[in-house]
Amino acid sequence: MKQMIIVLLSWGFLLGGWTRAQKEALTPTASPDSSVPEAVLETDAGKIIIRFFPADAPRHVAHFIEQCQKGTFQGTTFFRVIRYGIIQGGDPLTRDPEARERYGTGGLHKLKSEFNERPCRRGIVAAVLVPGNPDSAGDQFFICVTDQLQLTGQYTVFGEVVAGMKIVEQISLAPTDDKNIATRRVEIRRTQVRPVPRPPFHDASVAELGRYQAVIMTDLWEITLRFYPEKATEHVRQFLNFARSGFYDGTNFHRIVPGFVVQGGAIQYRKPPLDEEYAAWLQPLQAEFNDIPHVRGTVAMARSDDPDSGLDSFFICLGRQPHLDGKYTAFGEVVDGMDVVETTAGQEIQDETPVQRIEIKSVRLKEVGR
Repeated sequence: MKQMIIVLLSWGFLLGGWTRAQKEALTPTASPDSSVPEAVLETDAGKIIIRFFPADAPRHVAHFIEQCQKGTFQGTTFFRVIRYGIIQGGDPLTRDPEARERYGTGGLHKLKSEFNERPCRRGIVAAVLVPGNPDSAGDQFFICVTDQLQLTGQYTVFGEVVAGMKIVEQISLAPTDDKNIATRRVEIRRTQVRPVPRPPFHDASVAELGRYQAVIMTDLWEITLRFYPEKATEHVRQFLNFARSGFYDGTNFHRIVPGFVVQGGAIQYRKPPLDEEYAAWLQPLQAEFNDIPHVRGTVAMARSDDPDSGLDSFFICLGRQPHLDGKYTAFGEVVDGMDVVETTAGQEIQDETPVQRIEIKSVRLKEVGR
Protein backbone atom coordinates (compact mmCIF):
# COMPACT_ATOMS: atom_id res chain seq x y z
CA MET A 1 0.00 0.00 0.00
CA LYS A 2 2.82 2.41 0.80
CA GLN A 3 4.36 1.89 -2.65
CA MET A 4 1.00 2.56 -4.36
CA ILE A 5 0.62 5.89 -2.53
CA ILE A 6 4.09 6.97 -3.64
CA VAL A 7 3.33 6.07 -7.25
CA LEU A 8 0.04 7.96 -7.24
CA LEU A 9 1.75 11.06 -5.87
CA SER A 10 4.37 10.74 -8.58
CA TRP A 11 1.69 10.54 -11.26
CA GLY A 12 -0.07 13.65 -9.94
CA PHE A 13 3.16 15.63 -9.88
CA LEU A 14 4.42 14.38 -13.21
CA LEU A 15 1.27 15.24 -15.11
CA GLY A 16 1.04 18.69 -13.58
CA GLY A 17 0.46 21.66 -15.89
CA TRP A 18 -0.05 25.35 -15.31
CA THR A 19 -1.83 26.57 -12.18
CA ARG A 20 -4.74 29.01 -12.49
CA ALA A 21 -2.47 31.87 -11.34
CA GLN A 22 0.12 30.95 -13.97
CA LYS A 23 -2.59 30.83 -16.64
CA GLU A 24 -3.81 34.31 -15.73
CA ALA A 25 -0.25 35.64 -15.82
CA LEU A 26 0.35 34.21 -19.27
CA THR A 27 -2.19 36.15 -21.26
CA PRO A 28 -2.56 39.89 -21.73
CA THR A 29 -6.10 41.22 -21.28
CA ALA A 30 -6.09 42.49 -24.86
CA SER A 31 -7.35 39.61 -26.97
CA PRO A 32 -5.95 39.33 -30.48
CA ASP A 33 -8.47 40.77 -32.97
CA SER A 34 -7.70 40.34 -36.64
CA SER A 35 -9.80 43.38 -37.51
CA VAL A 36 -7.67 45.72 -35.36
CA PRO A 37 -3.92 46.01 -36.00
CA GLU A 38 -1.25 46.24 -33.35
CA ALA A 39 1.40 48.92 -33.02
CA VAL A 40 5.13 48.29 -32.72
CA LEU A 41 7.27 51.03 -31.18
CA GLU A 42 10.96 50.52 -31.84
CA THR A 43 12.84 52.50 -29.20
CA ASP A 44 16.47 53.06 -28.24
CA ALA A 45 15.90 50.53 -25.46
CA GLY A 46 14.07 47.88 -27.50
CA LYS A 47 10.70 46.97 -29.00
CA ILE A 48 7.30 47.62 -27.39
CA ILE A 49 4.16 46.06 -28.88
CA ILE A 50 0.72 47.51 -28.11
CA ARG A 51 -2.72 46.03 -28.74
CA PHE A 52 -5.92 48.00 -28.41
CA PHE A 53 -9.39 48.21 -26.87
CA PRO A 54 -11.45 49.66 -29.74
CA ALA A 55 -14.78 48.86 -28.08
CA ASP A 56 -13.83 51.01 -25.07
CA ALA A 57 -12.09 53.95 -26.75
CA PRO A 58 -12.62 53.89 -30.54
CA ARG A 59 -11.52 57.49 -31.19
CA HIS A 60 -8.36 57.16 -29.12
CA VAL A 61 -7.45 53.86 -30.79
CA ALA A 62 -8.01 55.30 -34.27
CA HIS A 63 -5.96 58.40 -33.42
CA PHE A 64 -3.01 56.46 -32.00
CA ILE A 65 -2.92 54.11 -34.99
CA GLU A 66 -3.10 57.07 -37.38
CA GLN A 67 -0.18 58.81 -35.64
CA CYS A 68 1.89 55.62 -35.83
CA GLN A 69 1.16 55.35 -39.56
CA LYS A 70 2.05 59.00 -40.12
CA GLY A 71 5.31 58.71 -38.18
CA THR A 72 4.23 61.31 -35.63
CA PHE A 73 6.06 59.57 -32.79
CA GLN A 74 9.33 58.98 -34.60
CA GLY A 75 12.13 60.97 -33.00
CA THR A 76 10.09 61.76 -29.89
CA THR A 77 11.17 60.56 -26.46
CA PHE A 78 9.77 59.06 -23.31
CA PHE A 79 10.37 62.30 -21.50
CA ARG A 80 8.59 61.89 -18.16
CA VAL A 81 9.37 58.79 -16.13
CA ILE A 82 8.47 57.70 -12.64
CA ARG A 83 10.55 54.82 -11.38
CA TYR A 84 8.38 51.67 -11.58
CA GLY A 85 5.36 53.96 -11.94
CA ILE A 86 4.69 55.28 -15.44
CA ILE A 87 6.52 56.38 -18.56
CA GLN A 88 5.10 59.17 -20.73
CA GLY A 89 5.72 59.90 -24.40
CA GLY A 90 4.18 61.12 -27.63
CA ASP A 91 4.88 64.84 -27.28
CA PRO A 92 6.11 66.11 -30.68
CA LEU A 93 8.07 68.86 -28.89
CA THR A 94 10.46 66.25 -27.50
CA ARG A 95 12.11 65.89 -30.90
CA ASP A 96 13.97 69.11 -29.98
CA PRO A 97 16.37 68.76 -27.03
CA GLU A 98 16.38 72.55 -26.75
CA ALA A 99 12.62 72.63 -26.05
CA ARG A 100 13.01 70.78 -22.77
CA GLU A 101 11.19 73.42 -20.72
CA ARG A 102 8.06 72.89 -22.86
CA TYR A 103 8.05 69.08 -22.75
CA GLY A 104 4.57 67.84 -21.90
CA THR A 105 2.68 70.69 -23.57
CA GLY A 106 2.66 69.56 -27.20
CA GLY A 107 0.19 67.50 -29.22
CA LEU A 108 -2.80 67.90 -26.87
CA HIS A 109 -6.42 69.14 -27.19
CA LYS A 110 -7.40 66.80 -30.04
CA LEU A 111 -9.76 64.24 -28.47
CA LYS A 112 -12.75 64.14 -26.16
CA SER A 113 -12.53 61.75 -23.26
CA GLU A 114 -13.64 58.10 -23.55
CA PHE A 115 -13.32 57.12 -19.91
CA ASN A 116 -13.98 53.44 -19.24
CA GLU A 117 -13.71 50.87 -16.49
CA ARG A 118 -10.47 49.25 -17.68
CA PRO A 119 -8.26 49.15 -14.56
CA CYS A 120 -4.90 50.88 -14.87
CA ARG A 121 -2.81 47.79 -14.38
CA ARG A 122 0.75 47.01 -15.40
CA GLY A 123 1.15 47.52 -19.15
CA ILE A 124 -1.96 49.64 -19.67
CA VAL A 125 -1.66 52.48 -22.21
CA ALA A 126 -3.75 55.59 -21.61
CA ALA A 127 -4.10 59.15 -22.90
CA VAL A 128 -2.46 62.10 -21.13
CA LEU A 129 -4.73 64.99 -20.08
CA VAL A 130 -4.25 68.59 -19.08
CA PRO A 131 -5.16 68.70 -15.36
CA GLY A 132 -8.79 69.65 -14.89
CA ASN A 133 -9.70 69.24 -18.57
CA PRO A 134 -11.08 65.77 -19.40
CA ASP A 135 -11.36 66.61 -23.12
CA SER A 136 -7.73 67.59 -23.67
CA ALA A 137 -6.22 64.31 -24.90
CA GLY A 138 -4.15 64.08 -28.05
CA ASP A 139 -0.85 62.55 -29.08
CA GLN A 140 0.62 62.08 -25.63
CA PHE A 141 0.22 58.77 -23.84
CA PHE A 142 1.53 57.00 -20.77
CA ILE A 143 2.24 53.36 -19.97
CA CYS A 144 1.77 51.92 -16.48
CA VAL A 145 4.95 50.18 -15.38
CA THR A 146 3.16 48.63 -12.42
CA ASP A 147 -0.48 48.65 -11.32
CA GLN A 148 -1.74 52.21 -10.87
CA LEU A 149 -5.30 51.44 -9.85
CA GLN A 150 -5.83 54.92 -8.38
CA LEU A 151 -5.87 56.24 -11.97
CA THR A 152 -8.72 53.98 -13.11
CA GLY A 153 -11.61 55.95 -14.63
CA GLN A 154 -9.66 59.23 -14.63
CA TYR A 155 -7.85 58.73 -17.95
CA THR A 156 -8.89 57.10 -21.21
CA VAL A 157 -7.42 53.60 -21.33
CA PHE A 158 -7.13 52.51 -24.96
CA GLY A 159 -4.49 49.79 -25.16
CA GLU A 160 -2.06 47.46 -23.47
CA VAL A 161 1.56 46.41 -23.91
CA VAL A 162 1.64 42.74 -24.90
CA ALA A 163 5.42 42.52 -25.40
CA GLY A 164 8.25 44.70 -24.17
CA MET A 165 7.35 45.31 -20.54
CA LYS A 166 10.97 44.73 -19.56
CA ILE A 167 11.82 47.59 -21.92
CA VAL A 168 9.12 49.74 -20.30
CA GLU A 169 10.59 48.98 -16.87
CA GLN A 170 14.08 49.82 -18.09
CA ILE A 171 12.89 53.18 -19.45
CA SER A 172 11.24 53.97 -16.11
CA LEU A 173 14.68 53.71 -14.45
CA ALA A 174 16.20 56.50 -16.56
CA PRO A 175 17.75 59.33 -14.51
CA THR A 176 15.51 62.39 -14.06
CA ASP A 177 15.53 65.94 -12.75
CA ASP A 178 13.39 67.12 -9.85
CA LYS A 179 10.35 67.34 -12.19
CA ASN A 180 10.63 63.68 -13.29
CA ILE A 181 11.82 64.76 -16.74
CA ALA A 182 14.34 62.25 -18.05
CA THR A 183 17.88 63.55 -18.38
CA ARG A 184 18.76 60.75 -20.81
CA ARG A 185 16.90 60.53 -24.09
CA VAL A 186 15.10 57.31 -24.99
CA GLU A 187 13.73 57.91 -28.47
CA ILE A 188 11.05 56.16 -30.48
CA ARG A 189 13.04 55.42 -33.63
CA ARG A 190 10.30 53.86 -35.74
CA THR A 191 6.63 52.95 -35.52
CA GLN A 192 4.90 50.15 -37.39
CA VAL A 193 1.24 49.19 -37.65
CA ARG A 194 0.70 45.56 -38.56
CA PRO A 195 -1.98 42.86 -38.35
CA VAL A 196 -2.06 40.94 -35.09
CA PRO A 197 -0.19 37.66 -35.75
CA ARG A 198 -2.60 34.73 -35.73
CA PRO A 199 -1.83 31.06 -35.09
CA PRO A 200 -1.40 29.17 -38.38
CA PHE A 201 -4.25 26.70 -37.73
CA HIS A 202 -6.61 29.16 -36.04
CA ASP A 203 -9.51 28.48 -38.42
CA ALA A 204 -8.59 25.02 -39.76
CA SER A 205 -11.45 22.51 -39.93
CA VAL A 206 -11.39 19.12 -38.23
CA ALA A 207 -10.71 17.51 -41.60
CA GLU A 208 -7.78 19.86 -42.26
CA LEU A 209 -6.29 19.23 -38.82
CA GLY A 210 -6.54 15.52 -39.43
CA ARG A 211 -4.32 15.69 -42.50
CA TYR A 212 -1.18 16.31 -40.43
CA GLN A 213 1.28 14.17 -38.55
CA ALA A 214 4.11 15.53 -36.40
CA VAL A 215 7.69 14.30 -36.48
CA ILE A 216 9.48 15.08 -33.22
CA MET A 217 13.26 15.13 -33.63
CA THR A 218 14.96 14.52 -30.29
CA ASP A 219 18.52 13.91 -29.17
CA LEU A 220 17.68 10.18 -29.46
CA TRP A 221 16.01 10.24 -32.92
CA GLU A 222 12.51 10.69 -34.34
CA ILE A 223 9.02 10.09 -32.93
CA THR A 224 6.04 10.41 -35.30
CA LEU A 225 2.57 11.26 -34.00
CA ARG A 226 -0.86 11.08 -35.56
CA PHE A 227 -3.84 12.99 -34.15
CA TYR A 228 -7.55 12.64 -33.40
CA PRO A 229 -9.05 16.09 -34.03
CA GLU A 230 -12.54 14.61 -34.13
CA LYS A 231 -12.05 13.68 -30.44
CA ALA A 232 -10.05 16.67 -29.16
CA THR A 233 -10.19 19.42 -31.79
CA GLU A 234 -8.69 22.29 -29.81
CA HIS A 235 -5.90 20.21 -28.30
CA VAL A 236 -4.83 19.06 -31.75
CA ARG A 237 -5.13 22.63 -33.06
CA GLN A 238 -2.94 23.95 -30.25
CA PHE A 239 -0.30 21.25 -30.73
CA LEU A 240 -0.15 21.92 -34.47
CA ASN A 241 -0.02 25.69 -33.91
CA PHE A 242 2.90 25.33 -31.52
CA ALA A 243 4.67 22.83 -33.77
CA ARG A 244 4.32 24.89 -36.96
CA SER A 245 5.38 28.09 -35.14
CA GLY A 246 8.49 26.48 -33.64
CA PHE A 247 7.38 26.86 -30.04
CA TYR A 248 8.31 23.28 -29.19
CA ASP A 249 11.78 23.58 -30.73
CA GLY A 250 14.29 23.77 -27.90
CA THR A 251 11.97 22.28 -25.26
CA ASN A 252 12.75 18.88 -23.77
CA PHE A 253 11.44 15.69 -22.23
CA HIS A 254 11.66 16.90 -18.67
CA ARG A 255 10.03 14.05 -16.72
CA ILE A 256 10.20 10.27 -16.93
CA VAL A 257 8.38 7.66 -14.86
CA PRO A 258 9.47 4.21 -16.07
CA GLY A 259 6.51 2.02 -16.97
CA PHE A 260 4.16 4.99 -16.80
CA VAL A 261 4.86 8.01 -19.06
CA VAL A 262 7.45 10.34 -20.51
CA GLN A 263 6.49 14.04 -20.50
CA GLY A 264 7.83 16.96 -22.51
CA GLY A 265 7.07 20.09 -24.52
CA ALA A 266 6.77 22.54 -21.62
CA ILE A 267 7.53 25.93 -23.14
CA GLN A 268 8.74 27.18 -19.74
CA TYR A 269 11.82 24.97 -20.26
CA ARG A 270 12.47 26.18 -23.81
CA LYS A 271 15.98 27.28 -24.78
CA PRO A 272 15.96 30.07 -25.81
CA PRO A 273 12.79 31.39 -24.12
CA LEU A 274 9.80 32.06 -26.35
CA ASP A 275 9.48 35.63 -27.62
CA GLU A 276 6.95 37.29 -25.32
CA GLU A 277 4.99 38.79 -28.21
CA TYR A 278 3.47 35.32 -28.65
CA ALA A 279 2.21 35.16 -25.06
CA ALA A 280 -1.38 35.62 -26.19
CA TRP A 281 -1.10 32.33 -28.11
CA LEU A 282 -0.44 30.44 -24.88
CA GLN A 283 -4.07 29.94 -24.04
CA PRO A 284 -4.97 27.19 -21.55
CA LEU A 285 -7.39 24.68 -23.03
CA GLN A 286 -10.84 23.60 -21.99
CA ALA A 287 -10.74 19.89 -21.23
CA GLU A 288 -11.86 17.65 -24.08
CA PHE A 289 -12.12 14.34 -22.23
CA ASN A 290 -13.06 11.53 -24.60
CA ASP A 291 -13.16 7.75 -25.02
CA ILE A 292 -9.60 7.31 -26.33
CA PRO A 293 -7.94 4.78 -23.98
CA HIS A 294 -4.58 5.59 -22.46
CA VAL A 295 -2.59 2.69 -23.90
CA ARG A 296 1.04 2.31 -24.91
CA GLY A 297 1.82 5.19 -27.31
CA THR A 298 -1.19 7.36 -26.45
CA VAL A 299 -0.39 11.10 -26.43
CA ALA A 300 -2.32 13.28 -23.98
CA MET A 301 -2.06 16.80 -22.56
CA ALA A 302 -0.66 17.31 -19.06
CA ARG A 303 -2.59 19.47 -16.62
CA SER A 304 -2.76 20.48 -12.97
CA ASP A 305 -5.71 19.84 -10.63
CA ASP A 306 -7.73 22.25 -12.75
CA PRO A 307 -9.20 20.20 -15.64
CA ASP A 308 -8.92 23.28 -17.88
CA SER A 309 -5.22 23.94 -17.26
CA GLY A 310 -3.73 21.98 -20.17
CA LEU A 311 -1.52 24.19 -22.29
CA ASP A 312 1.64 22.85 -23.91
CA SER A 313 3.23 19.95 -22.06
CA PHE A 314 2.18 16.52 -23.34
CA PHE A 315 2.89 12.98 -22.20
CA ILE A 316 3.27 9.65 -23.97
CA CYS A 317 2.04 6.52 -22.20
CA LEU A 318 4.50 3.65 -21.83
CA GLY A 319 1.74 1.10 -21.19
CA ARG A 320 -1.95 0.79 -20.42
CA GLN A 321 -3.01 3.42 -17.85
CA PRO A 322 -6.76 2.96 -17.29
CA HIS A 323 -6.84 5.32 -14.29
CA LEU A 324 -6.13 8.23 -16.71
CA ASP A 325 -9.08 7.49 -19.00
CA GLY A 326 -11.59 10.34 -19.01
CA LYS A 327 -9.37 12.44 -16.72
CA TYR A 328 -6.78 13.68 -19.19
CA THR A 329 -7.36 14.75 -22.78
CA ALA A 330 -5.91 12.15 -25.13
CA PHE A 331 -5.44 13.64 -28.59
CA GLY A 332 -2.98 11.46 -30.52
CA GLU A 333 -0.75 8.42 -30.65
CA VAL A 334 2.77 7.41 -31.64
CA VAL A 335 2.73 5.71 -35.04
CA ASP A 336 6.49 5.44 -35.48
CA GLY A 337 9.41 5.73 -33.07
CA MET A 338 7.97 4.06 -29.99
CA ASP A 339 11.40 2.49 -29.61
CA VAL A 340 12.77 6.03 -29.25
CA VAL A 341 10.15 6.72 -26.57
CA GLU A 342 11.25 3.56 -24.73
CA THR A 343 14.91 4.58 -25.03
CA THR A 344 13.96 7.98 -23.61
CA ALA A 345 12.18 6.27 -20.73
CA GLY A 346 15.33 4.24 -20.04
CA GLN A 347 17.58 7.27 -19.47
CA GLU A 348 19.10 7.87 -16.05
CA ILE A 349 16.81 9.97 -13.88
CA GLN A 350 16.90 11.67 -10.52
CA ASP A 351 13.51 12.31 -8.90
CA GLU A 352 11.83 11.71 -12.29
CA THR A 353 14.05 14.29 -13.99
CA PRO A 354 16.53 13.10 -16.64
CA VAL A 355 20.12 13.56 -15.48
CA GLN A 356 21.02 14.64 -19.01
CA ARG A 357 18.74 17.01 -20.91
CA ILE A 358 16.79 15.21 -23.66
CA GLU A 359 16.06 17.99 -26.10
CA ILE A 360 13.26 18.28 -28.59
CA LYS A 361 15.30 19.77 -31.40
CA SER A 362 12.37 20.36 -33.74
CA VAL A 363 8.81 19.31 -34.52
CA ARG A 364 8.13 19.02 -38.24
CA LEU A 365 4.63 18.70 -39.63
CA LYS A 366 3.89 16.59 -42.67
CA GLU A 367 0.66 16.03 -44.54
CA VAL A 368 -0.45 12.41 -44.54
CA GLY A 369 0.37 10.74 -47.86
CA ARG A 370 2.98 13.34 -48.85
